[in-house]
This record gives sequence, structure tokens and C-alpha cells, in this order.
Amino acid sequence: MDAIVKTISDTLYFLSLPKMTIIDILEIIIISFSMYHMILWVKKTQAWILLKGIVVLLLAYLFAYFLDMSVILWAFDKALALGITVLAVVFQPELRKALEELGRKNIVSSIIPFDDSKDKKTRFSDRSINEIVRATVEMAKVKTGALIILEKDISLAEYERTGITIDSAISSQLLMNIFEHNTPLHDGAVILRDDRIVAATCYLPLSDNLGLSKELGTRHRAGVGLSEVSDSVTIIVSEETGKISIAVQGKLLRNVDGELLKKKLGELQGTEEVVKTKKRFRIRKSRKSAQKE
Repeated sequence: MDAIVKTISDTLYFLSLPKMTIIDILEIIIISFSMYHMILWVKKTQAWILLKGIVVLLLAYLFAYFLDMSVILWAFDKALALGITVLAVVFQPELRKALEELGRKNIVSSIIPFDDSKDKKTRFSDRSINEIVRATVEMAKVKTGALIILEKDISLAEYERTGITIDSAISSQLLMNIFEHNTPLHDGAVILRDDRIVAATCYLPLSDNLGLSKELGTRHRAGVGLSEVSDSVTIIVSEETGKISIAVQGKLLRNVDGELLKKKLGELQGTEEVVKTKKRFRIRKSRKSAQKE
């Protein structure tokens, strides 16, 4: 009887939860949150297929371990020394993309929302946006292929060096002339920065996203590819269909008209927020003046 009681008490002690503090609970939450987002990130990249291959190798190692296959275990032990280096090389594009995405996220401001509307800078004026939209719509009408990059916070100097320096004010006539067929500057992308056309015929990295439609050509893949490695906004005009697309943060918005293009550029460059803030200020100011009267 004593043995049965001791067995039951030992089992209950084994199943009982250890003493936990607030720090332990916080640590579990942080680890769970990190693991969840890591799994989501892996599933969205090609690393998911590679991870399946690693799982197969681990199962093969366990199989060899339980059957005491000494030669296979020796081969695994020798390969394990180089395993970390091999993983770093194989997963290099995915690791770089993950670190870039982590760097883009402003974690502090998302937790503590500061009122930074005074520090925001309108990168492109209303005139420049109107000129960009006008040129894009006109080129779309005549099916002139175009690739226009609007730089934001991340510098595009390395891609700017692949093209020809222009350094000119933004105008619809100049943009249309650059992308005109059989002209020296029509091939490649144009980079815009702070109300200036800084370079043309720039070469961009192509996206390796397998989810993109097969009907998209090199121009669209280049626009999406740059948006994957920077926070830039890319306007794409198809030479085959004349349709307008916008690439931002690795996503492609297709079949955009002139009004939607202008709205999106305003939102992405911060001008929409500035306009709304001014309108609110004017409304509050008018209410205060009315109360005084």
C-alpha cells in the first residue's frame, strides 16, 4: 500500500507545475510570440522547402541512431561541424530579407505613439505628384513602357550609380521623353528624389517571388524586386497592355487609374495626412473664431 501511495505521489509531483513568477510568464509570452512570427516568416519564403529538407535529414539521423548505424552517424557528426556555415549560406537571402523587414518596423513608435506630425517631411510636392500622374497616364494611353521609382527613407544610391545622372526638376514632358521608344534613356528605371529626377536607365534587382503572375514581364518583376529591398514606391506602365501598376513593400497593385494613382502617391508620401491635418486645424480654428464672435 505504501508503494502505491508513493507511486501516486511521485506521479502527481511530476505532473505538477513548477513555481512560476511574472518574469517566467513574460519570458514564455516573448518566446511564443517570436516563434509564431518566425514560423509565419518561414512559410512565406522559400526557406519553408529547405526547412522540410532539414527535417528529413533529422529523421534520418534519428533512424540511424536507434539502429546504431555507425558509418551514417560518423558522416552526420563530420557534417554537423559545417552545418551552421552551410545554413547561413543557404538561407542568406531569407535572413537578409528578415533583417530588413525588422529594421523597417518602428517598434518603439508602435508601442508608444508619439505625435510626430511636425517632424514629417513631404518628400514630393503637389506639383511633382501632378506631373508624375500626368506623365504616367499619357504614357499608358499610347502604351509606352515606363518604370518610375520614388525614393523614400532608404537611399537608392547603389541603383542610381547603375544609370545616367540627370538631376532635373520633375516634369511630365521630360518623363515622357525619357521613356519614348528608341531613345538612349528609355531602357531601365528613373529614380526620383525630393522633387528631382536624379537618374535614368537604372538597373533594378528582379523579384524571385513565385506568387507573381506569369504574365508579368521583367519590368514588373524589377519594380516588385526593388520594393522588396527598400521602402520605395514604384510606378510601372506596361508596354503590352498600357495598364498602370504600383509596387510597394513587395506587393503589386494592378490596373490603377489616374485618380487612384494620385491618391496612392499622396498617401504613401504623406501629403494626404498633411492635408487632413490642415483641414482639421482650419475647422478647429473656425469654430474657435465663431465662439469668440
